[in-house]
Amino acid sequence: MTHKPLTYRDAGVDIDAQDAALAAAKAAIRSSFTPGVIADVGLFGGLFDLAAAGADGAILVASADGVGTKLEVAKRAGVHDGVGRDLVQHCIGDILAQGARPLFFMDYVGTGRLDPTVVSDLIRGCAEACRDHGVALLGGETAEMPGLYAEGDFDLVGFIVGYVRREHLIDGSRIAAGQVLVGLESDGLHTNGYSLARKVVFERLGLQLGDKPVELGGRTVGEALLAPHRCYLDPVWPLVEQRRVAAIAHITGGGLPGNVVRVLRPGVDAVIDRRSWAVPGLFRLLTEGGDIAMDEAYRAFNMGIGMVLAVEADDADAVVRELNAAGERAHRIGQVVEGEGVVRWGN
Repeated sequence: MTHKPLTYRDAGVDIDAQDAALAAAKAAIRSSFTPGVIADVGLFGGLFDLAAAGADGAILVASADGVGTKLEVAKRAGVHDGVGRDLVQHCIGDILAQGARPLFFMDYVGTGRLDPTVVSDLIRGCAEACRDHGVALLGGETAEMPGLYAEGDFDLVGFIVGYVRREHLIDGSRIAAGQVLVGLESDGLHTNGYSLARKVVFERLGLQLGDKPVELGGRTVGEALLAPHRCYLDPVWPLVEQRRVAAIAHITGGGLPGNVVRVLRPGVDAVIDRRSWAVPGLFRLLTEGGDIAMDEAYRAFNMGIGMVLAVEADDADAVVRELNAAGERAHRIGQVVEGEGVVRWGN
């Protein structure tokens, strides 16, 4: 009995499709290159010169994250570059919380069957966000794994490395009672809470991507759910360089209580006044439509605040003014008080 010779494509892996996806994204990748990059696309490892980037002798700060089930909304909408941007800007926020400026980023795309258009859009979104924020897209990996991912499924993960001068490191040691908490508004869910949000919007409320419930102020459901993860690097960086920030909490999974607590130390609490900013309509739609208790909502969602800074009380008003002048929507949302290292609500 004779058999047809098998190829890798017969097993579900299309190397030509991988090559096509990379070729389509190469120009966008190269557009992100910074002075520290010393090799072109395609080597086994990315090469980066810290001295050329002005980071020689600094402390490196690294982080990895994903976009979560926001990918399911992107897939439903057929819009994929936005989640690439979300991933980069989320990762930038994570290392900014320690006073770090990003140097380079790497992406990973895993899929069951590689669609060159989808994959190139994902990578292009990462590359364009990197370029916009002065970060090099140094390399990445695309893996086609039939049998591990279902047809049409894909995952997107990012890895970022930045640097911080030792004197600018933000590690929680400078947070103290008497400081003020300044909140910077988010542009929506950012990249967290989507499993619950999708259950409320698509299952409980039966909404479609093109629907415009009154709470969204004229936006469609798709526009609200795919609003980008805001990047706070440019407005916050001058405050970091001037050592005017004692602590930074990036409000991601776990919401305000789950992230602000990460920058506290024993002996101080964070007291947050939930009346100090207007909760956007999207969060009202989710909490009311899903009958979600307030404490649960503030753990699952950012509820309109994407980053929190702890600053000295006599500088708080100036910080708020400068952030707002830079295009942010910043508010005094609470204070640091003596306590046991927990987050409490002030209302």
